Amino acid sequence: MNSATLGIKAVAVGGGTGLPIVLKAIKDWVGEITAIVTMADDGGSSGKLRQELGMLPPGDVRNCLVALAPTEKSELVEILQYRFPTGWTLAEHCLGNLIIAGLADYKGGFVEAIEALSTMLDIKGRVLPSTLDDVNLFADLGGGSILAGQARIARTEQIRRIHLEPRDAAAYPPAIQAINQADLIVIGPGSLFTSIIPNLLIHSVAEAIAKSQARKVFVLNIMNMRQETFAMTGVDYLEALGKHAPPELIDTVLAQGGRIPDSIATSEGEIAEAVDFDADAARAMGLDVIIADLVDDKEPLRHDFIKLGRALKRLAQGEPA
Repeated sequence: MNSATLGIKAVAVGGGTGLPIVLKAIKDWVGEITAIVTMADDGGSSGKLRQELGMLPPGDVRNCLVALAPTEKSELVEILQYRFPTGWTLAEHCLGNLIIAGLADYKGGFVEAIEALSTMLDIKGRVLPSTLDDVNLFADLGGGSILAGQARIARTEQIRRIHLEPRDAAAYPPAIQAINQADLIVIGPGSLFTSIIPNLLIHSVAEAIAKSQARKVFVLNIMNMRQETFAMTGVDYLEALGKHAPPELIDTVLAQGGRIPDSIATSEGEIAEAVDFDADAARAMGLDVIIADLVDDKEPLRHDFIKLGRALKRLAQGEPA
């Protein structure tokens, strides 16, 4: 039976490149899908638009809209993802970000812009910001050292803890409503401190997830980058979640099984290392642990969205992954 006929309502939480993979993985079989996206991004095109226009960052939203678009919109999707290679003011800007900026001005708000572009793309589901507040990310590096800014934090090692300012940022109410109605909540994969946890620092978001009776799955990263998660183990990821959110946040960990290279050179010349995961230690933390082949054979840094979708579908239906 196609699980969409079961009326499964799914919520995926995160940002960056990880969240769109989850959306592509589940969009064909869930009944309803909602992406809840971090608003802490301050780098690249999104950061420039935040500074120049005082708007919320559009980049992660754009990527989620693209992931939820039907295949017949592929040409429009390619246009939205076009990035200007040169230009005094346009270099690094993504055309889709500029379109969202223009729609926000034309339609009267960021949410209205998302809704307008969602209609143009005929997406399946919704893309919601976790907050409409102008939030900024800060990292505690120890010894009294505090680093400001998502983009800078992403290039930093040995992060002890992060926080948002303002600390009392309010959740976007439709995001809380989606969490409350969800049958399946997926957190990750992605950049732990700069894409995933910032959503959980919106306290009512974390509390709503913790109270939810949905299946709550944390998709563990396949690889660490030599930056914000340098040398972290899978249990370190779980402990970091525990520092920033209630212990009831998740009930299941979905992790990569099978052989992958110990380290991989990225296109930027950095070295990514496989996340070492102690499944027994995670079980001792009271979590269900599912090990499955999830890796993209062509790009071992990333999850294969088809494999990930199969594993999540089985979990949503109460079957072994």
